[in-house]
Parts: sequence; C-alpha cells; structure tokens
Amino acid sequence: MIKLRYVCLSIATAAIITLSACSSTPTAENPSAPLASTPATEAVSSNMHSSHTSKEKININSAILSELDKFEAKLGVPALSNKIQANRPYGSPEDLVTKKVITQEQFDKIKDQVGVQEVVLTGEAKDVDYMSKLGLMKGHLLVAKELLDQNQPKQAEPHIGHPVEEIYVDVEDQLNERKVKEFKTTLVSLQDLVKSNPKDNKVKTSFASSEEAVDGAIAALPAAERSKPEFVLQVINELLDSANSEYGAAIANGKISAAIEYQDSRGFVFYAEELYKGISSQVAQKNPEADKAINTTFAELIKVWPGAIPPAKPVKTPNDVTKLIKTIEENSQKVIVKSSSQV
Repeated sequence: MIKLRYVCLSIATAAIITLSACSSTPTAENPSAPLASTPATEAVSSNMHSSHTSKEKININSAILSELDKFEAKLGVPALSNKIQANRPYGSPEDLVTKKVITQEQFDKIKDQVGVQEVVLTGEAKDVDYMSKLGLMKGHLLVAKELLDQNQPKQAEPHIGHPVEEIYVDVEDQLNERKVKEFKTTLVSLQDLVKSNPKDNKVKTSFASSEEAVDGAIAALPAAERSKPEFVLQVINELLDSANSEYGAAIANGKISAAIEYQDSRGFVFYAEELYKGISSQVAQKNPEADKAINTTFAELIKVWPGAIPPAKPVKTPNDVTKLIKTIEENSQKVIVKSSSQV
C-alpha cells in the first residue's frame, strides 16, 4: 500500500538525511526502518528538530499509506495503515490511543516517529519529494502492466488505483504549481476499464495514456536536474525506502502474506534500478567503486522478486532486503557527499 514520505529538513547542505527519517537504523526487529540517505536543501518545517540525530516524524494526518506502512511493519498490526487513515484527523499523536487505533503499549514503541504538523518543502528537497511521488506512481504502473500482461486484471487493478487513491492527492498542489495538466481522470478511467472490461482493446491505449501522463509530469522538472546523479540518487533512495517498508509489511511468519505489498515493493525497486541505469555512467566517473557496488547490489536485490506473482516462499527475509538497500544507500551517499564537498 502506498503512499510517500517527507524529506528530513536540512540547514547544512552537507547533512546526510533521508526524506523520511534522519537517523533510523534498521535492525532485525525492525528491518523496514528507513535508511540514511541524502542531503536536502532549503527545506523548512513547522516541526523542525533541533538535531538531525532524531527521527523525522511521520505526519499521521497527511502521510500516504506507504509511509504509514512503517508503523504497520514495526508493530505487526495487519491493516494498521488503513485504520490510521480512516480515523483522521488527529489533534495530537496520543489520539492514536484515545481513538483506539492502537494500544498505549504499541504507541510507546512508535511515539518518537509520530507527528501531526505540516512539513513545508522548498528548493531541491521539494523537487526530490515531487519526483519520488511520481516515481511511486511509475512503480505501481510497472507492476500493473506486468499483471495485465499475465491476464491478472484483479491483481493489477489495485496498482492502478493506488496512484489515484494514495499518491495523486499528495502531489496535486505541486502538479498545479508546475502547471502540469490534470491526469487523475486518466488514471481513474483506466482503473474503471480494468475493473469492468479488462479484455477491452481500449485498455492498452488507456494504459499508454496514463504512463505518458506521469512521464509528462516528471518532465516538468528541468532536464538538467533529472539527469543529475546527486538528485536522482536521492529519488532512488526514497523509492528503495518505500520498497523496504512495503516488503517488510508483505512478509509474516516467513511467508508472503500480502501479495499487494510484495508487488508494490517489486515495482519500486525495478523503477529505481531503471533510474540508476540512466546515471550509472556518470556515477562511475565520479566514484567507480560506488558505481560497481550499487550495480552489483541492484543485481542481487531484484532477485528477491522473481515475478509479479509472489513465489511460494520469500527469496530473502526483510532483514536481508534491508541490508541490500542499505548498501545501495551507503554507496549513494559517497557520491552525494563528494559532490557536496566540491561545491
């Protein structure tokens, strides 16, 4: 289930952060914890932390489902993300308990990550957030197309619906600011068609229109920025962070218990790899060792998803996936930090 994350705020341009957390470290207990990532610039928040060693809070009033999935994965509570969303608005983090969404004991485990205030992004951080959300849409459509090609419309339909239901509203203001033509109706039309008549020849045409619409929204960013390794690496790390969270939510008791989350994570990882291929040669020039490590790790990571239909048993544990993603993000940081130091 989806839905994207807020960038940690930075005053120092060389600060290393993630878009969703400042210092959360994955553990065996919580393999889906956000990983350290990238620098963001010119970000301003109404709940700014005094130190980047603290965790960036997830706004339970506005976070999309993939962000809320972090709580679901950590607490092991099925459908918690949807329950949090259904009980909005919240006046304070403690409302999660008073509204009986979770128990006090469960709240105590996540209270440091729960927030209700708005985060305002500017500059590069805002662009990364925008591109990351559209990247999630691309990941959803990627796996939806795979499932449609395999004659699995019922499984494909949620991945067409999620960009509308969980992401579009979160990026709509930015789309308007960037004068991007509205394409929510295009996605809704595709979803309705797949629901009602998946074998209609119009599905392919409608799907192509949806992909073109998302690509057009991405193209609203300057081409120079979209091809800049440091920028793209931040987006990649955000997509991998989402994939990590989704994969953790998909696995329970050593089994793939939630096919949708498995498929979400597949789409995000595969699109992240596609983005990396576009900048790999540039990264290799800046840091050949980091480029080799990232390519090698991506090759290992994609093996976790042998197909859009989940395998009988997981190829790797959530903790294994976290380690691979951490390797990519650590090597990404080497490139980003080096570039920042040369500015």
